[in-house]
Amino acid sequence: MQLALYIHVPFCTRKCRYCDFASQAGSSIPPEEYVAAMLREMALRRQSFPRQPEAVTLYIGGGTPSLLAPRLIGSLIDATAEHFALSATAEITLEANPGTVTLESLAGYRTAGVNRLSLGVQSLNDGLLEMLGRIHTADEARQAVVMARAAGFDNLGIDLIHSLPGQSLTAWEQTLAEAVALGPEHISAYGLSIEEGTPFHAMMEQGELELPPEETAARMLETTMELLPAAGYAQYEIANFSRPGRRSRHNQVYWQRGNYLGFGAAAHSFLREPLFGRRWNNPTAPLDYLHVLATGILPDEQTMRLSRRDAMGEAVFLGLRLLEGIDPAAFAAEFGESLETAYPGALKRHFTDGLLQEKGGRINLTKRGLLLANRVFASFV
Repeated sequence: MQLALYIHVPFCTRKCRYCDFASQAGSSIPPEEYVAAMLREMALRRQSFPRQPEAVTLYIGGGTPSLLAPRLIGSLIDATAEHFALSATAEITLEANPGTVTLESLAGYRTAGVNRLSLGVQSLNDGLLEMLGRIHTADEARQAVVMARAAGFDNLGIDLIHSLPGQSLTAWEQTLAEAVALGPEHISAYGLSIEEGTPFHAMMEQGELELPPEETAARMLETTMELLPAAGYAQYEIANFSRPGRRSRHNQVYWQRGNYLGFGAAAHSFLREPLFGRRWNNPTAPLDYLHVLATGILPDEQTMRLSRRDAMGEAVFLGLRLLEGIDPAAFAAEFGESLETAYPGALKRHFTDGLLQEKGGRINLTKRGLLLANRVFASFV
């Protein structure tokens, strides 16, 4: 079995105002103790497989994984190699906050085995960064790119957010131009999503958050889909663009319903067997996660066995995230039913309204469909 591995580090220096990820500012848990718990989880999880799986990607996310010392990141990478036969050609990604890295720490991560760096830049405008609650400045983001190159990283991605409060289309175009000038191999450009429980949501409820009009937000996405490909970054997923050969191999496992295991508090896992797949997650609270592992048992929670209908819906809306879309023949082979018979109304409706198209024997979103993707996805959930 081949699979992807995800390691979750839930600690941050400060929680951003838009963030609803499983993370917290500060922690009373020593980093060594948290890492030791993840090492125990890996050893226990390996015992549940009759034969050793092969890990083809490893992604260390958060939170802010770059708060962990390189030696701790190295111990996690070594453990994945021991327990899950981490491939010699594996893509090993570390998320990093530009405000937490130095040339020394980045060189340490590279020496430890990290070969892909994902920098949470989000914006290159100091006013917007402060509004978001980020701890870094635009200049620190630029310097992080320079240091990453000096540390030996030749596979670098940066994350950006558009449709921010007070952000104009011109300001977003400037951010894209500056991002391209930094020369990363990968750019993720997400539209801001206001999630319940975040400071931004509370501000919106109180009328204190002025978001760009829907037309402007749509134009920002359209502009992204025009400017980045023109600069050599091919769009391969709704929000993701890369130089040739530099797609995120790890994230594609998610969109293609591949096998993945998550380690750490709040981490999620999915295996396609038995039948149509099984999902579970770890306790969200880091202390709860530690307490369960201290008993010597796996911290699985909320295990869900997918029905055939569940798996079919996931295959469609995850597959449509990718620009190449869905192979109808592969869908029929897996589920014993054609797309046309499984979703006759939804397919016909979205072909008619110009959100879906058939191209090269595959079904994918049109340009207009990419702008209204959530409307399409809702038809298959």
